[in-house]
Amino acid sequence: MTADKLRAAVCSSVAAILKEERLNRKLSLSALAGRAGLSYQIISYVERRMRTPNLDTLLRIADGLEIDVADVLRNARRRAVKNPST
Repeated sequence: MTADKLRAAVCSSVAAILKEERLNRKLSLSALAGRAGLSYQIISYVERRMRTPNLDTLLRIADGLEIDVADVLRNARRRAVKNPST
């Protein structure tokens, strides 16, 4: 897998993980937005893979979900390597 394809797969996996974590916590987009100090549109765009979050946005979402951003990235990379089409 090329570096560009891996990067795209990791970004896609990050989005999927964030959405899964939000749903597991039974949080609405608005509730997570309030916790993260972001608009619900930004979170929606990230989850739908319409926007790749910058580091600040990623940290805010992870904090709002009370998860470690390093774990998100580590798990996203594992998923991307295992299943690059995610």
